Amino acid sequence: MVEKSQAQAMDWDSLPPLNVNAAGLDIGATEIYACVPVGRDPQPVRRFDAFTVDLQSLAAWLAACRIDTVAMEATGVYWIPVYEILEASGFEVYLVNARHVKNVAARKSDVSDCQWIQRLHTYGLLRASFRPPEEIAALRSLVRHRDTLIHYRAAHIQHMQKALQLMNVKLTHVISDITGVTGMTIIRAIVAGERNPKVLAQYRDPACKKSQAEITKALEGHYKAEHVFVLRQALELYDFYDQQIQACDREIESRYQASAPRDPEGQPPTTAPNPRQRRPRKGQAHFDLTSSLYQMVGVDLTRIDGIDALTAQTLISEIGLDMGKWRTVKHFTSWLGLAPNPKKSGGKVLATHIRRTQNRAAQALRIAAQTLARNKSALGGFYRRMRAKHGAAQAVVATAHKLARIVYHMLKYRQDYHDLGTDYYEQQYKERVVRTLKRKAADLGFRLEPVLTPQVS
Repeated sequence: MVEKSQAQAMDWDSLPPLNVNAAGLDIGATEIYACVPVGRDPQPVRRFDAFTVDLQSLAAWLAACRIDTVAMEATGVYWIPVYEILEASGFEVYLVNARHVKNVAARKSDVSDCQWIQRLHTYGLLRASFRPPEEIAALRSLVRHRDTLIHYRAAHIQHMQKALQLMNVKLTHVISDITGVTGMTIIRAIVAGERNPKVLAQYRDPACKKSQAEITKALEGHYKAEHVFVLRQALELYDFYDQQIQACDREIESRYQASAPRDPEGQPPTTAPNPRQRRPRKGQAHFDLTSSLYQMVGVDLTRIDGIDALTAQTLISEIGLDMGKWRTVKHFTSWLGLAPNPKKSGGKVLATHIRRTQNRAAQALRIAAQTLARNKSALGGFYRRMRAKHGAAQAVVATAHKLARIVYHMLKYRQDYHDLGTDYYEQQYKERVVRTLKRKAADLGFRLEPVLTPQVS
Protein backbone atom coordinates (compact mmCIF):
# COMPACT_ATOMS: atom_id res chain seq x y z
CA MET A 1 0.00 0.00 0.00
CA VAL A 2 1.40 3.38 -1.02
CA GLU A 3 1.61 5.95 1.77
CA LYS A 4 -0.01 9.32 1.21
CA SER A 5 3.38 11.04 1.46
CA GLN A 6 4.72 8.76 -1.31
CA ALA A 7 1.79 9.29 -3.70
CA GLN A 8 2.94 10.80 -6.98
CA ALA A 9 1.30 13.89 -8.41
CA MET A 10 -0.20 13.73 -11.87
CA ASP A 11 1.80 15.27 -14.69
CA TRP A 12 -0.81 17.28 -16.53
CA ASP A 13 1.59 18.15 -19.35
CA SER A 14 1.90 14.48 -20.23
CA LEU A 15 -1.87 13.90 -20.20
CA PRO A 16 -2.81 12.55 -23.66
CA PRO A 17 -5.69 14.25 -25.47
CA LEU A 18 -8.71 11.98 -25.85
CA ASN A 19 -10.89 14.20 -28.03
CA VAL A 20 -8.61 15.69 -30.67
CA ASN A 21 -11.47 17.12 -32.74
CA ALA A 22 -13.20 18.87 -29.84
CA ALA A 23 -14.75 22.32 -29.65
CA GLY A 24 -16.08 24.36 -26.73
CA LEU A 25 -19.03 26.76 -26.66
CA ASP A 26 -19.96 29.52 -24.23
CA ILE A 27 -23.65 30.20 -24.69
CA GLY A 28 -25.51 33.38 -23.84
CA ALA A 29 -28.90 34.83 -24.63
CA THR A 30 -27.73 36.95 -27.56
CA GLU A 31 -24.29 35.65 -28.50
CA ILE A 32 -22.24 32.46 -28.61
CA TYR A 33 -18.47 32.10 -28.44
CA ALA A 34 -16.92 29.00 -30.01
CA CYS A 35 -13.38 27.71 -29.70
CA VAL A 36 -11.70 25.09 -31.90
CA PRO A 37 -8.18 23.61 -31.64
CA VAL A 38 -5.33 25.86 -32.66
CA GLY A 39 -4.36 25.38 -36.29
CA ARG A 40 -7.84 24.48 -37.54
CA ASP A 41 -8.67 28.09 -38.40
CA PRO A 42 -6.73 31.37 -38.48
CA GLN A 43 -9.21 32.63 -35.88
CA PRO A 44 -9.76 29.70 -33.47
CA VAL A 45 -12.23 31.68 -31.33
CA ARG A 46 -15.23 33.18 -33.05
CA ARG A 47 -18.39 34.96 -31.98
CA PHE A 48 -21.82 34.09 -33.40
CA ASP A 49 -25.23 35.65 -32.84
CA ALA A 50 -28.04 33.52 -31.39
CA PHE A 51 -30.32 33.69 -34.43
CA THR A 52 -31.11 30.47 -36.25
CA VAL A 53 -29.19 31.44 -39.38
CA ASP A 54 -26.14 32.17 -37.24
CA LEU A 55 -26.43 28.81 -35.47
CA GLN A 56 -26.43 27.14 -38.86
CA SER A 57 -23.32 29.14 -39.75
CA LEU A 58 -21.76 27.92 -36.50
CA ALA A 59 -22.46 24.31 -37.45
CA ALA A 60 -20.97 24.87 -40.93
CA TRP A 61 -17.83 26.48 -39.43
CA LEU A 62 -17.33 23.62 -36.98
CA ALA A 63 -17.69 21.12 -39.80
CA ALA A 64 -15.11 23.03 -41.86
CA CYS A 65 -12.75 22.86 -38.86
CA ARG A 66 -13.13 19.03 -38.81
CA ILE A 67 -14.84 19.02 -35.40
CA ASP A 68 -16.49 15.81 -34.21
CA THR A 69 -17.64 16.63 -30.68
CA VAL A 70 -18.79 19.86 -29.01
CA ALA A 71 -19.10 20.69 -25.30
CA MET A 72 -21.33 23.40 -23.87
CA GLU A 73 -22.75 24.46 -20.53
CA ALA A 74 -26.41 24.03 -19.64
CA THR A 75 -27.24 27.74 -19.42
CA GLY A 76 -30.95 28.31 -18.78
CA VAL A 77 -32.88 27.26 -21.88
CA TYR A 78 -30.54 29.03 -24.32
CA TRP A 79 -28.61 25.82 -24.99
CA ILE A 80 -31.62 23.90 -26.33
CA PRO A 81 -31.74 25.28 -29.93
CA VAL A 82 -27.94 25.16 -30.16
CA TYR A 83 -27.94 21.56 -28.96
CA GLU A 84 -30.68 20.49 -31.37
CA ILE A 85 -29.13 22.17 -34.43
CA LEU A 86 -25.65 20.79 -33.74
CA GLU A 87 -27.02 17.31 -33.03
CA ALA A 88 -29.03 17.40 -36.26
CA SER A 89 -25.81 18.38 -38.08
CA GLY A 90 -24.12 15.18 -36.93
CA PHE A 91 -21.98 16.43 -34.05
CA GLU A 92 -21.62 14.57 -30.76
CA VAL A 93 -22.78 17.20 -28.28
CA TYR A 94 -21.78 17.16 -24.61
CA LEU A 95 -24.14 19.07 -22.32
CA VAL A 96 -22.17 19.57 -19.11
CA ASN A 97 -23.07 20.82 -15.66
CA ALA A 98 -21.86 24.38 -15.12
CA ARG A 99 -20.57 23.45 -11.65
CA HIS A 100 -18.23 20.92 -13.27
CA VAL A 101 -16.66 23.53 -15.55
CA LYS A 102 -15.54 26.12 -13.05
CA ASN A 103 -12.89 28.36 -14.52
CA VAL A 104 -9.83 29.63 -12.74
CA ALA A 105 -10.27 32.77 -10.67
CA ALA A 106 -9.91 36.23 -12.21
CA ARG A 107 -9.88 37.24 -15.88
CA LYS A 108 -13.22 35.64 -16.56
CA SER A 109 -14.75 36.36 -19.95
CA ASP A 110 -16.78 34.58 -22.59
CA VAL A 111 -13.63 34.02 -24.65
CA SER A 112 -11.74 32.42 -21.76
CA ASP A 113 -14.78 30.31 -20.87
CA CYS A 114 -15.09 28.72 -24.31
CA GLN A 115 -11.34 28.09 -24.42
CA TRP A 116 -11.45 26.46 -20.99
CA ILE A 117 -14.36 24.23 -21.97
CA GLN A 118 -12.59 23.23 -25.17
CA ARG A 119 -9.40 22.33 -23.29
CA LEU A 120 -11.23 20.27 -20.66
CA HIS A 121 -13.18 18.44 -23.33
CA THR A 122 -10.02 17.73 -25.33
CA TYR A 123 -8.52 15.86 -22.38
CA GLY A 124 -11.74 14.00 -21.64
CA LEU A 125 -12.34 15.77 -18.32
CA LEU A 126 -16.00 16.57 -18.98
CA ARG A 127 -18.93 14.24 -18.44
CA ALA A 128 -22.06 14.68 -20.50
CA SER A 129 -25.32 15.21 -18.67
CA PHE A 130 -28.11 12.75 -19.28
CA ARG A 131 -30.47 13.65 -22.09
CA PRO A 132 -33.12 11.17 -23.29
CA PRO A 133 -33.67 10.37 -26.96
CA GLU A 134 -35.80 12.62 -29.12
CA GLU A 135 -39.01 10.65 -28.60
CA ILE A 136 -38.74 10.78 -24.80
CA ALA A 137 -37.54 14.41 -24.86
CA ALA A 138 -40.68 15.43 -26.76
CA LEU A 139 -42.86 13.55 -24.28
CA ARG A 140 -40.98 15.16 -21.40
CA SER A 141 -41.67 18.66 -22.75
CA LEU A 142 -45.40 17.93 -22.94
CA VAL A 143 -45.53 16.34 -19.47
CA ARG A 144 -43.70 19.29 -17.93
CA HIS A 145 -46.02 21.69 -19.73
CA ARG A 146 -49.00 19.77 -18.36
CA ASP A 147 -47.62 20.14 -14.83
CA THR A 148 -47.29 23.88 -15.44
CA LEU A 149 -50.92 24.10 -16.57
CA ILE A 150 -52.06 22.25 -13.43
CA HIS A 151 -50.02 24.69 -11.34
CA TYR A 152 -51.66 27.66 -13.05
CA ARG A 153 -55.12 26.13 -12.63
CA ALA A 154 -54.47 25.60 -8.91
CA ALA A 155 -53.92 29.34 -8.48
CA HIS A 156 -57.45 30.03 -9.70
CA ILE A 157 -58.85 27.47 -7.27
CA GLN A 158 -57.32 29.62 -4.54
CA HIS A 159 -58.94 32.69 -6.11
CA MET A 160 -62.35 30.98 -5.92
CA GLN A 161 -61.74 30.07 -2.29
CA LYS A 162 -60.81 33.66 -1.49
CA ALA A 163 -63.91 35.04 -3.21
CA LEU A 164 -66.13 32.65 -1.22
CA GLN A 165 -64.46 33.69 2.02
CA LEU A 166 -64.99 37.37 1.21
CA MET A 167 -68.70 36.58 0.82
CA ASN A 168 -68.55 34.60 4.08
CA VAL A 169 -69.68 31.49 2.23
CA LYS A 170 -68.06 28.70 4.25
CA LEU A 171 -68.19 26.12 1.49
CA THR A 172 -64.62 25.02 2.23
CA HIS A 173 -65.69 24.12 5.79
CA VAL A 174 -68.25 21.54 4.73
CA ILE A 175 -66.61 19.97 1.68
CA SER A 176 -62.98 18.97 1.38
CA ASP A 177 -62.55 19.99 -2.26
CA ILE A 178 -64.51 22.76 -3.96
CA THR A 179 -63.54 21.39 -7.38
CA GLY A 180 -65.47 18.18 -6.72
CA VAL A 181 -68.96 17.44 -7.97
CA THR A 182 -70.78 19.20 -5.11
CA GLY A 183 -68.47 22.22 -4.96
CA MET A 184 -68.40 23.01 -8.68
CA THR A 185 -72.17 22.56 -9.06
CA ILE A 186 -72.82 25.01 -6.22
CA ILE A 187 -70.25 27.54 -7.47
CA ARG A 188 -71.70 27.48 -10.98
CA ALA A 189 -75.17 28.02 -9.54
CA ILE A 190 -73.93 31.01 -7.50
CA VAL A 191 -72.32 32.54 -10.60
CA ALA A 192 -75.57 31.94 -12.51
CA GLY A 193 -77.45 34.05 -9.93
CA GLU A 194 -78.81 31.60 -7.36
CA ARG A 195 -78.62 32.91 -3.78
CA ASN A 196 -81.06 30.75 -1.82
CA PRO A 197 -78.90 28.50 0.43
CA LYS A 198 -81.59 25.80 0.57
CA VAL A 199 -81.72 25.60 -3.21
CA LEU A 200 -77.93 25.58 -3.44
CA ALA A 201 -77.68 22.83 -0.83
CA GLN A 202 -79.91 20.61 -2.95
CA TYR A 203 -76.99 20.27 -5.39
CA ARG A 204 -75.24 18.17 -2.77
CA ASP A 205 -73.88 14.93 -4.19
CA PRO A 206 -75.19 11.82 -2.39
CA ALA A 207 -71.59 10.77 -1.69
CA CYS A 208 -70.90 13.97 0.26
CA LYS A 209 -70.28 13.29 3.97
CA LYS A 210 -71.92 16.49 5.21
CA SER A 211 -75.69 16.69 5.48
CA GLN A 212 -77.86 19.03 3.47
CA ALA A 213 -78.65 21.06 6.61
CA GLU A 214 -74.94 21.64 7.32
CA ILE A 215 -74.31 22.74 3.75
CA THR A 216 -77.32 25.06 3.88
CA LYS A 217 -75.92 26.80 6.95
CA ALA A 218 -72.52 27.20 5.33
CA LEU A 219 -74.06 28.82 2.22
CA GLU A 220 -75.61 31.70 4.17
CA GLY A 221 -73.42 34.51 2.90
CA HIS A 222 -73.12 38.19 1.98
CA TYR A 223 -73.22 38.01 -1.80
CA LYS A 224 -71.77 41.34 -2.91
CA ALA A 225 -71.60 41.98 -6.64
CA GLU A 226 -67.87 42.63 -6.80
CA HIS A 227 -67.02 39.37 -5.03
CA VAL A 228 -69.38 37.41 -7.29
CA PHE A 229 -67.65 39.01 -10.28
CA VAL A 230 -64.24 37.86 -8.99
CA LEU A 231 -65.66 34.37 -8.43
CA ARG A 232 -67.04 34.30 -11.98
CA GLN A 233 -63.72 35.24 -13.55
CA ALA A 234 -61.80 32.77 -11.40
CA LEU A 235 -64.23 30.04 -12.48
CA GLU A 236 -63.83 30.99 -16.15
CA LEU A 237 -60.05 30.86 -15.85
CA TYR A 238 -60.27 27.50 -14.08
CA ASP A 239 -62.40 26.14 -16.93
CA PHE A 240 -60.01 27.59 -19.50
CA TYR A 241 -56.99 25.87 -17.99
CA ASP A 242 -59.00 22.67 -17.67
CA GLN A 243 -59.63 22.81 -21.42
CA GLN A 244 -55.93 23.43 -22.03
CA ILE A 245 -55.03 20.40 -19.91
CA GLN A 246 -57.44 18.24 -21.91
CA ALA A 247 -55.87 19.49 -25.15
CA CYS A 248 -52.43 18.70 -23.75
CA ASP A 249 -53.63 15.19 -22.83
CA ARG A 250 -54.78 14.65 -26.41
CA GLU A 251 -51.35 15.64 -27.68
CA ILE A 252 -49.65 13.33 -25.18
CA GLU A 253 -51.97 10.49 -26.17
CA SER A 254 -51.01 10.97 -29.83
CA ARG A 255 -47.35 10.65 -28.84
CA TYR A 256 -48.06 7.32 -27.18
CA GLN A 257 -49.99 6.09 -30.19
CA ALA A 258 -47.13 7.06 -32.52
CA SER A 259 -44.51 5.25 -30.44
CA ALA A 260 -43.57 1.71 -31.34
CA PRO A 261 -44.49 -0.95 -28.75
CA ARG A 262 -41.46 -2.09 -26.80
CA ASP A 263 -40.98 -5.84 -27.22
CA PRO A 264 -37.24 -6.65 -27.27
CA GLU A 265 -36.32 -10.02 -28.71
CA GLY A 266 -35.18 -12.74 -26.38
CA GLN A 267 -37.00 -11.37 -23.35
CA PRO A 268 -40.11 -12.94 -21.84
CA PRO A 269 -43.41 -11.08 -22.24
CA THR A 270 -44.85 -9.33 -19.24
CA THR A 271 -48.39 -9.47 -17.97
CA ALA A 272 -51.04 -6.96 -18.96
CA PRO A 273 -51.59 -3.78 -16.94
CA ASN A 274 -52.95 -4.29 -13.46
CA PRO A 275 -56.76 -4.09 -13.61
CA ARG A 276 -57.16 -3.13 -9.93
CA GLN A 277 -59.04 0.08 -9.30
CA ARG A 278 -57.43 2.82 -7.26
CA ARG A 279 -58.87 6.00 -5.91
CA PRO A 280 -58.70 8.51 -8.80
CA ARG A 281 -56.06 11.17 -8.37
CA LYS A 282 -56.70 14.85 -8.92
CA GLY A 283 -55.46 15.99 -12.29
CA GLN A 284 -55.58 12.49 -13.76
CA ALA A 285 -55.22 12.05 -17.52
CA HIS A 286 -58.26 12.19 -19.78
CA PHE A 287 -57.36 8.93 -21.53
CA ASP A 288 -56.26 5.41 -20.64
CA LEU A 289 -52.76 6.39 -19.54
CA THR A 290 -51.96 3.03 -17.92
CA SER A 291 -52.46 1.08 -21.16
CA SER A 292 -50.56 3.69 -23.19
CA LEU A 293 -47.61 3.49 -20.82
CA TYR A 294 -47.67 -0.30 -20.94
CA GLN A 295 -47.58 -0.22 -24.74
CA MET A 296 -44.54 2.10 -24.75
CA VAL A 297 -42.61 0.68 -21.79
CA GLY A 298 -43.40 -3.02 -21.96
CA VAL A 299 -43.97 -3.37 -18.20
CA ASP A 300 -46.65 -2.06 -15.85
CA LEU A 301 -45.03 0.30 -13.38
CA THR A 302 -48.37 0.94 -11.69
CA ARG A 303 -48.10 -2.51 -10.09
CA ILE A 304 -45.62 -0.93 -7.69
CA ASP A 305 -47.41 0.27 -4.57
CA GLY A 306 -47.39 4.05 -4.38
CA ILE A 307 -46.86 4.61 -8.11
CA ASP A 308 -49.92 5.51 -10.16
CA ALA A 309 -50.17 6.26 -13.87
CA LEU A 310 -49.24 9.96 -13.57
CA THR A 311 -46.20 9.16 -11.44
CA ALA A 312 -45.13 6.47 -13.90
CA GLN A 313 -45.52 8.94 -16.77
CA THR A 314 -43.31 11.45 -14.97
CA LEU A 315 -40.65 8.81 -14.38
CA ILE A 316 -40.62 7.60 -18.00
CA SER A 317 -40.53 11.15 -19.38
CA GLU A 318 -37.55 12.01 -17.17
CA ILE A 319 -35.41 8.85 -17.24
CA GLY A 320 -36.44 7.27 -20.54
CA LEU A 321 -36.49 3.55 -21.27
CA ASP A 322 -32.80 2.72 -21.68
CA MET A 323 -31.33 1.87 -18.29
CA GLY A 324 -28.01 1.22 -19.99
CA LYS A 325 -27.27 4.93 -19.56
CA TRP A 326 -26.31 4.05 -15.98
CA ARG A 327 -23.74 1.31 -15.39
CA THR A 328 -25.42 -0.04 -12.26
CA VAL A 329 -28.45 0.61 -10.14
CA LYS A 330 -26.19 2.47 -7.70
CA HIS A 331 -25.22 4.93 -10.41
CA PHE A 332 -28.92 5.38 -11.18
CA THR A 333 -29.92 6.15 -7.58
CA SER A 334 -26.92 8.46 -7.23
CA TRP A 335 -28.00 10.38 -10.34
CA LEU A 336 -31.46 10.73 -8.82
CA GLY A 337 -29.95 12.16 -5.64
CA LEU A 338 -31.39 9.37 -3.49
CA ALA A 339 -28.06 7.85 -2.43
CA PRO A 340 -25.67 9.04 0.33
CA ASN A 341 -23.17 11.67 -0.75
CA PRO A 342 -20.23 11.26 1.66
CA LYS A 343 -17.82 14.17 2.03
CA LYS A 344 -14.35 13.36 3.33
CA SER A 345 -11.47 15.52 4.44
CA GLY A 346 -8.30 14.44 6.18
CA GLY A 347 -9.44 10.83 6.10
CA LYS A 348 -12.58 11.65 8.07
CA VAL A 349 -16.18 11.53 6.91
CA LEU A 350 -17.60 15.02 7.43
CA ALA A 351 -21.15 14.39 6.18
CA THR A 352 -23.18 11.74 4.42
CA HIS A 353 -26.27 13.74 3.56
CA ILE A 354 -27.89 13.15 0.19
CA ARG A 355 -27.13 15.58 -2.60
CA ARG A 356 -29.62 18.38 -3.14
CA THR A 357 -31.17 18.12 -6.56
CA GLN A 358 -34.12 19.38 -8.57
CA ASN A 359 -34.54 16.03 -10.32
CA ARG A 360 -38.24 15.67 -11.17
CA ALA A 361 -38.06 11.88 -11.19
CA ALA A 362 -36.65 11.91 -7.64
CA GLN A 363 -39.40 14.29 -6.54
CA ALA A 364 -42.05 11.97 -7.99
CA LEU A 365 -40.52 9.02 -6.14
CA ARG A 366 -40.48 10.97 -2.87
CA ILE A 367 -44.17 11.80 -3.24
CA ALA A 368 -44.90 8.16 -4.04
CA ALA A 369 -42.98 7.12 -0.91
CA GLN A 370 -45.07 9.42 1.28
CA THR A 371 -48.28 7.71 0.13
CA LEU A 372 -47.07 4.40 1.59
CA ALA A 373 -47.44 5.49 5.22
CA ARG A 374 -50.61 3.41 5.68
CA ASN A 375 -50.24 1.07 2.74
CA LYS A 376 -50.66 -2.62 3.57
CA SER A 377 -47.79 -3.89 1.45
CA ALA A 378 -44.14 -4.80 1.79
CA LEU A 379 -43.14 -1.28 0.80
CA GLY A 380 -45.58 0.17 3.33
CA GLY A 381 -44.06 -2.01 6.05
CA PHE A 382 -40.57 -0.92 4.99
CA TYR A 383 -41.56 2.77 5.18
CA ARG A 384 -43.04 2.40 8.66
CA ARG A 385 -39.98 0.55 9.95
CA MET A 386 -37.65 3.23 8.55
CA ARG A 387 -39.85 5.95 10.04
CA ALA A 388 -39.73 4.33 13.47
CA LYS A 389 -35.96 3.97 13.24
CA HIS A 390 -34.81 7.20 11.54
CA GLY A 391 -37.77 9.55 11.36
CA ALA A 392 -40.20 10.52 8.61
CA ALA A 393 -37.76 12.54 6.47
CA GLN A 394 -35.18 9.79 6.14
CA ALA A 395 -37.91 7.18 5.74
CA VAL A 396 -39.16 9.02 2.64
CA VAL A 397 -35.67 9.06 1.13
CA ALA A 398 -35.03 5.39 1.95
CA THR A 399 -38.37 4.30 0.48
CA ALA A 400 -37.88 6.47 -2.61
CA HIS A 401 -34.47 4.83 -3.02
CA LYS A 402 -36.07 1.39 -2.87
CA LEU A 403 -38.73 2.44 -5.39
CA ALA A 404 -35.99 3.66 -7.72
CA ARG A 405 -34.22 0.30 -7.53
CA ILE A 406 -37.47 -1.50 -8.35
CA VAL A 407 -38.15 0.76 -11.34
CA TYR A 408 -34.58 0.27 -12.59
CA HIS A 409 -34.81 -3.52 -12.54
CA MET A 410 -38.29 -3.56 -14.08
CA LEU A 411 -37.20 -1.40 -17.01
CA LYS A 412 -33.86 -3.10 -17.54
CA TYR A 413 -34.90 -6.73 -17.21
CA ARG A 414 -38.62 -6.37 -18.04
CA GLN A 415 -39.66 -8.08 -14.84
CA ASP A 416 -43.05 -7.65 -13.19
CA TYR A 417 -43.29 -6.43 -9.62
CA HIS A 418 -44.85 -8.77 -7.06
CA ASP A 419 -45.72 -7.56 -3.59
CA LEU A 420 -44.01 -9.64 -0.91
CA GLY A 421 -46.60 -8.94 1.76
CA THR A 422 -46.98 -6.58 4.69
CA ASP A 423 -44.85 -8.60 7.09
CA TYR A 424 -41.96 -9.29 4.70
CA TYR A 425 -39.59 -6.59 5.94
CA GLU A 426 -40.69 -7.11 9.55
CA GLN A 427 -39.78 -10.81 9.29
CA GLN A 428 -36.46 -9.93 7.67
CA TYR A 429 -35.72 -7.49 10.49
CA LYS A 430 -36.61 -10.09 13.13
CA GLU A 431 -34.36 -12.71 11.54
CA ARG A 432 -31.47 -10.23 11.36
CA VAL A 433 -31.85 -9.32 15.04
CA VAL A 434 -31.94 -13.00 16.02
CA ARG A 435 -28.76 -13.70 14.05
CA THR A 436 -27.02 -10.80 15.76
CA LEU A 437 -28.08 -11.96 19.22
CA LYS A 438 -26.93 -15.53 18.52
CA ARG A 439 -23.54 -14.28 17.38
CA LYS A 440 -23.10 -12.10 20.47
CA ALA A 441 -24.19 -14.96 22.73
CA ALA A 442 -21.68 -17.30 21.09
CA ASP A 443 -18.88 -14.77 21.58
CA LEU A 444 -19.66 -14.72 25.31
CA GLY A 445 -19.86 -18.52 25.58
CA PHE A 446 -23.64 -18.80 25.66
CA ARG A 447 -26.21 -20.31 23.37
CA LEU A 448 -29.49 -18.64 22.45
CA GLU A 449 -32.53 -20.90 22.44
CA PRO A 450 -36.14 -19.95 21.65
CA VAL A 451 -38.76 -20.15 24.36
CA LEU A 452 -41.34 -22.80 23.58
CA THR A 453 -44.86 -21.63 24.33
CA PRO A 454 -46.80 -24.39 26.13
CA GLN A 455 -49.89 -25.52 24.32
CA VAL A 456 -53.14 -25.12 26.19
CA SER A 457 -55.20 -28.34 26.09
